[in-house]
Amino acid sequence: MSILKGVESPADLRSLTPMQLDQLAIEIRASLVDYVTRTGGHLGPNLGVVELTLALHLVFDSPKDPILWDTGHQTYVHKMITGRAGDFDSLRQEGGLSGYPSRAESIHDVIENSHASTALSYADGIAKAFEIHGESDRHVVAVVGDGALTGGMTWEALNNIADGSDRSIVIVVNDNERSYSPTIGGMARHLATLRTNRGYEKFLDWGKSVLERTPVVGAPVYDALHGMKKGIKDFIAPQGLFEDLGLKYIGPIDGHNISDMKFAFQRARDFGAPVIVHVITEKGRGYQPAESDEADRFHAVGIVDPDTGKPLTQSAKSWTSVFSGELVAIGSERQDVVAITAAMLGPTGLTPFAEKYPTRTFDVGIAEQHAVTSAVGMAHAGLHPVVAIYSTFLNRAVDQVIMDCALHNAGVTFALDRSGVTGDDGASHNGMWDMALLRVVPNLDLYAPRDGQQLKSALRSSVAKSDHPTVIRFSKGAVPADIPAVTQLGFADVLLATQRPDVSIVAIGVMATPALEAAHSLQDQGFNVEVIDPVQVLPLSPGLINYLSNREFVVTIEDGLVDGGIGEAIGSALRRANSPTRVISLGVPKKFLDHATRKSILNSLQLDAQGIAATIAEGLKTTVR
Repeated sequence: MSILKGVESPADLRSLTPMQLDQLAIEIRASLVDYVTRTGGHLGPNLGVVELTLALHLVFDSPKDPILWDTGHQTYVHKMITGRAGDFDSLRQEGGLSGYPSRAESIHDVIENSHASTALSYADGIAKAFEIHGESDRHVVAVVGDGALTGGMTWEALNNIADGSDRSIVIVVNDNERSYSPTIGGMARHLATLRTNRGYEKFLDWGKSVLERTPVVGAPVYDALHGMKKGIKDFIAPQGLFEDLGLKYIGPIDGHNISDMKFAFQRARDFGAPVIVHVITEKGRGYQPAESDEADRFHAVGIVDPDTGKPLTQSAKSWTSVFSGELVAIGSERQDVVAITAAMLGPTGLTPFAEKYPTRTFDVGIAEQHAVTSAVGMAHAGLHPVVAIYSTFLNRAVDQVIMDCALHNAGVTFALDRSGVTGDDGASHNGMWDMALLRVVPNLDLYAPRDGQQLKSALRSSVAKSDHPTVIRFSKGAVPADIPAVTQLGFADVLLATQRPDVSIVAIGVMATPALEAAHSLQDQGFNVEVIDPVQVLPLSPGLINYLSNREFVVTIEDGLVDGGIGEAIGSALRRANSPTRVISLGVPKKFLDHATRKSILNSLQLDAQGIAATIAEGLKTTVR
């Protein structure tokens, strides 16, 4: 009989024997592999937190004791034991379970997050509120990966949490390294210090790798840990890393031993002040294809064969791969070109560049703000940095783009992967804000290539600039076939020409493909249609505005925010030029988008070819011809 089917809430765990809990862990892993290989999602991280999640819910009373996950992609097990195990066939499907915490799904999902290094700040605020309300019997748990400790926001939160308060905050550091030394004897259970054993040496290596990437406080704290300042060296206890900051430390704990973790969490809960619990887990545990994957232990997968872990379909050439190949080629020609990313080396396509030019590649960890300003420093000293980052994650560093990069006219290239509507990962991953945000930045160029050849051209144009920043935004998924220009005007490419157009369509970037499809549909209805691509979107070219001012009806199409977007900028510029041109701007509305496929979302927003054609046809009815 399945134990998992009998778990409807965390309370059901407390009636299970240790042997039944171990069996439940086996069932959960089997379910994860079954479901995620069919739907796609974050498989490796969740395989690694099965016992950790069970132990947390055994000790803490969710949602009275909120459990916050940083980041949210490791919450599949949490969802299973909070009443959603039967819904996993809908994971990441439209109308189904989100791949991240979702407050609409469950009262056990307190925060909706995928941007890392935020959970400790949430925890600090919630704990302060509990204190003010006199709710001393409530505890706050924040589960962070060791990668989150590379983000400056985490250390800002720790600085505030460790202020000598008696607020009950339990910080679980989920350290999912490739391998770990099991706790020896009763060390973890009795919270003994680790001195000269292998576990201590491993902890030092872990601390060094994390802290060396942590600005300002990293090196001093590590030096203190290693005894260099205290003169103790080999005999300092590992909790010194955090106790120097005023935080109690427990660990390292075997993250796959429910009994050990339960004991440690109980002690941390009852301490009555902030505590760090260091738990060592194996990413991808229990699934052989993940365990043998040396790249990322199946961090995120598409639809794969559950037995082999191999993709079931051949992937088409992606925007990321086009960018990756061209950057490697440029790197062989330009020794001053360097690459920077924020813990996304593989997903942003920088791995080939890093393999060929390791001394010119910098992964700064989950520290987007630092990545941008560090790049400015490199540009100042004669390099040309290419900062490869997801569009949604650049939101975290907009101040640095404005005040550090643009203000200093720094020659930095930003390659924004996953721009526009991305779909399956939900609201937090759609790269729909970049053009609206960057439109207000002085001294900044922005390209939105329509195809792979244009992406290569934009990248080469960008790295040739040394006196101001450039942004190149491109989409997720397969790159379309190259779209040749009928005519090149200097400020725009004409993709479809006609005499005396009834409508001029301005297609931004990847929207050129559906725009052309819509244009052909409108031609079949008897309309004269012109399609143009500005190529360089920002700053708006005076030539483009002058050209459009001679048109009667203009429709702009973008997969970014319509409010504050490029279409709005074009309409505003035409009004300032006293042009009578009528403008309709199509784009993403100012709302958070639920998870679904990109195709489905564009269809629902009428940003697919059929929807675009219908909107323009309706607009043409009111246009004087």
